[in-house]
Amino acid sequence: MKRFLLLLALCLSCAGFTFAQDLPDATRKYASRLDSIVARQLPAASHAGICIYDLTAGETLYAYQADKLSHPASTMKLLTAVTALDGPEADAPFRTEVWYKGYVECDTLRGDLYVVGGFDPEFDDAALDTLATLVARLPFKAIQGKLYGDVSMKDSLYWGSGWLWDDTPDAFQPYLSPLMLAKGAVTVKAVPAEAGKQARLTAVPTSSYYTLINKTVSRTPSAGGFKVTRNWLENGNKVTVSGNVDAARAGAVNIYPSQDFFMQTLVDRLEGRGVSCPKGYGFKELTDKSSAVWVGEHATPVDAVLKKMLKESENVNAEAMLCRLGVQTTGKKHVSAKEGLDAVRRLITTLGYNPKHYRIADGCGLSNYNYISPELLVAFLRYAWSKPGIYRQIYKALPVAGIDGTLKNRMKGGSAGCRNVHAKTGSFTGINCLAGYMKLKNGHLAAFAIMNQDVLQSKEARAFQDAVCEAAITLTGE
Repeated sequence: MKRFLLLLALCLSCAGFTFAQDLPDATRKYASRLDSIVARQLPAASHAGICIYDLTAGETLYAYQADKLSHPASTMKLLTAVTALDGPEADAPFRTEVWYKGYVECDTLRGDLYVVGGFDPEFDDAALDTLATLVARLPFKAIQGKLYGDVSMKDSLYWGSGWLWDDTPDAFQPYLSPLMLAKGAVTVKAVPAEAGKQARLTAVPTSSYYTLINKTVSRTPSAGGFKVTRNWLENGNKVTVSGNVDAARAGAVNIYPSQDFFMQTLVDRLEGRGVSCPKGYGFKELTDKSSAVWVGEHATPVDAVLKKMLKESENVNAEAMLCRLGVQTTGKKHVSAKEGLDAVRRLITTLGYNPKHYRIADGCGLSNYNYISPELLVAFLRYAWSKPGIYRQIYKALPVAGIDGTLKNRMKGGSAGCRNVHAKTGSFTGINCLAGYMKLKNGHLAAFAIMNQDVLQSKEARAFQDAVCEAAITLTGE
């Protein structure tokens, strides 16, 4: 019998449960109740790692397989955000600048116009209009030289390591470039007409760079589901909208490649404002600014980029933060993702962990090559909390349970989690994670990470995570 009990204890230990008898009296009941939730509610055939750390008390409240490697999905954005906000010039805005070289004679610029990309992921249709208006106000109405886009900030690799080729043309996986317009995507809205007729389409941003093809049928179920796609296997930009439109519908596709989409659309806007542009455009670095004239810029605050990155889980925002992090930490003018990832690895070392024990492949979590642990996620959250300036920015930008962002519809019915959990979600096929901060019933603040793996039904993983959060918050008040 003793041998059986010993074997049972060893099996439970390998499974990762925290033994209540090994914990201080104050947390024994807490750990036991959470062990029970893991045993009863963890989705069948799946795995999970959990780490909950009481920041106020300075102690671990609960750990279950906390050191095991997992795919983080979009919780990877937390590592990117904390590292970027801890870097030099972290509060500098993302800038897109306009310069020209040459001289103005009568109403003609006898020289070249440059648009210098700073990888602003929030540069949208209105921002492009602002930039075009800046140029239109200059004392010339024709450009006799060349129109150049300067995309030298980043290398030409337009996808992150491990990104899936068949996720294109989905808008969540755009072609990355220092010159991004509307996150490198076109959004098409459809409004139904009479039954059997084509729906009315509008596309934003409008541009001559792509072709819009309308194959929709209004109020006709036999036409199939609504779909927006393009001829992506040919790297083409024929955006085709098809299927039944029985109510207002919308869809988005990425455009190939982002920098050309930006430049051609800029040409359209300039000519629409009466500025005659040279035929075509090119890409060239503005190397000597001392001989150039600064026209103006569009700047986006870091907080605006961070908010969309965390609350709405925008992938391009994370990759932009990572790229700029590389520039800021190395002082180089030209970088790749490697420089940004190296900065993340250096912070891992600073936190007392070995970066060789993890795999950091991109800044946003799209890559299946990423492998980190719950305790590493919590270590980054703890570090952010130790730096009030960073913590305030991160906490404000995180989704709030039951209120907004990707947690808008989570924990609404719970007695504890709603409003008290500020956390980043992360999910793709088989992966579902949640990491951030929670306000406990005893008034303390905790950092936590829950990483579910091998769960095909995301709702099961979400229900498990919500149950853990509700219990973790409530039990401290008992």
